[in-house]
Amino acid sequence: MTKLTLITKTISCLFFLTIFSSSAVVAQMQLDKTLVYDGETRSYTVYIPASYQGTSNVPLLFNFHGGNGDIASQLYVSDMRPLAEADEFILVYPQALGDPNDGNSANWTHKEPTTHDDIFFVEAMIDELATEYMIDQNRVYGCGYSNGGEFCFDLACRLSHRIAAIGVVARSMYIETFNTCAPTYPIGIVTIHGTEDEYNGLVWGGVTYYISLDDTNEYWSNYNNTNSEAVILDVPNTNTSDGSTVEHHIWENGDGCVSVEHFKVINGGHDWPGTFGNMDIDASVEIWNYVSQYDINGLIDCDGTSVLENIESNNRITIYPNPTTDFLTIDMDGNTQQSIEVYSMVGKLLMSEKIHSNTQTIDVSHLSSNIYFLKIGGDVLKFVKGI
Repeated sequence: MTKLTLITKTISCLFFLTIFSSSAVVAQMQLDKTLVYDGETRSYTVYIPASYQGTSNVPLLFNFHGGNGDIASQLYVSDMRPLAEADEFILVYPQALGDPNDGNSANWTHKEPTTHDDIFFVEAMIDELATEYMIDQNRVYGCGYSNGGEFCFDLACRLSHRIAAIGVVARSMYIETFNTCAPTYPIGIVTIHGTEDEYNGLVWGGVTYYISLDDTNEYWSNYNNTNSEAVILDVPNTNTSDGSTVEHHIWENGDGCVSVEHFKVINGGHDWPGTFGNMDIDASVEIWNYVSQYDINGLIDCDGTSVLENIESNNRITIYPNPTTDFLTIDMDGNTQQSIEVYSMVGKLLMSEKIHSNTQTIDVSHLSSNIYFLKIGGDVLKFVKGI
């Protein structure tokens, strides 16, 4: 395979945004790289944000294109460079090889009979990049579209000792992946899929090729030992012209504080929401917001006694209505604490208000539709913010 000569006509190979300071010049870079692996010269594009200083370890995210795709197409589908700039992580867009059993389509999983296996190519990229940049090898993530998403399930099953979390768009688990999956660590999984896109799996001639999204999410919920029932939240329908709406399903309280999440795009097709198809969510943003919570051991800073774990420890405190859309009332019998605090699911403090009486109402209308935690002293209660 040659270097990405066609792609370089479409996207810039190398560009600089220079930021001057009294001591240093920092530049963002997009580099086309090659790596000889298994007798093949493999190509991948690396984005180094200007925020990267090379003085501390940063996360690494792989973004895999769909079947018969390429780096340029995936950059169009899922341009995560602004996210890499904002949150300082290194971003990689690899290129698949052509499958001789599929018309030479550039696919991550090749049709049988084959000895092709890109799992080890990903390991080789991690090792190579770790020699060049300061990579936090406990925070390596993968995401992908269609065939690239299918490949991410392989990473979760076979490389969970190196991949902390994955995001999959427009694909469920391949039956062989499902039958042979053997992860060794709790692993974060978020899936985004349209109901009009083989949501119930793919069966042809009596043979199952892909399991359903329900079975896919159930597998990862069971593996991560989460709650068996999902909390289901309606995502605000901010774009009424795209013909679809979104439900956000969350299976909580897994090993390592892992939650399995799913965005069910009602009437959605084989799309990447936020770029084409549904426009109520941005799949790139949702994936990064989800995976970045995790390291190789599960939820970062999970210690079993965090604000997420110590739920409803005081029956003298009640909250209502729950779920709520705008105001939450708290009854505190004999409370002597000074403040009410609201935290996100990952323990980020979002609100803090002084307590004025034993019955107090707080305005949560500005919060997005999700699950939150109300902390009063050493007591924590969970509430749902709807729309």
